Amino acid sequence: MTDIKVLLFDVGGVLLTNGWDRPSRRRAGDHFGLDWEEFGDRHDLVAAEFETGGLTMAEYLQHTVFYRDREFGRKDFVDFMESMSQPLAGSLELLGSLAATGRYLLATLNNESRELNEYRIETFGLRDHFSLFLSSCYLGVSKPEKEIYKMAIDLTQHRPEDCVFIDDRPLNLECAESEGIHPIHFQSPAELRTSLNALGVTV
Repeated sequence: MTDIKVLLFDVGGVLLTNGWDRPSRRRAGDHFGLDWEEFGDRHDLVAAEFETGGLTMAEYLQHTVFYRDREFGRKDFVDFMESMSQPLAGSLELLGSLAATGRYLLATLNNESRELNEYRIETFGLRDHFSLFLSSCYLGVSKPEKEIYKMAIDLTQHRPEDCVFIDDRPLNLECAESEGIHPIHFQSPAELRTSLNALGVTV
């Protein structure tokens, strides 16, 4: 029987909708009348730096949108970006139940730019449940690079076999498992509960 002590959660696609993924950017492009190919190319050029804390939101927007005059303002665009974040039904409730047991160290392990990450933490009360935020914007490295999983092990101060990582993307889980962390592929809160129970994690 495993003795799980740490639950590592992806945020986008598990607890909340993705913060600034391709569909969100496509919607923004349509809403603001951006040239999609140009916007996409400019995003791709700076995306890794943005997610790992090397660019602020203002710098990202300057590179991708406001390199020329627009009929809308930066606040309009940021407000739209933030509106893409919504809770996934049942996920935050399950997270709250796990936190209430007091039996596990709960931490995020997610890729997110700093300002969006902090907006999501604050807006959805994630600080009430998580003790640690292992976000790419703070660590300077992103999933699925193996270094981020090694950092998670070091920073939680637990053995990898004591940790579970919950993510909606198989590649991220594969890389976590290669470091000895138990993977759970998120598909729904009900299935997550079942998978956790199989590892001895009960609510």
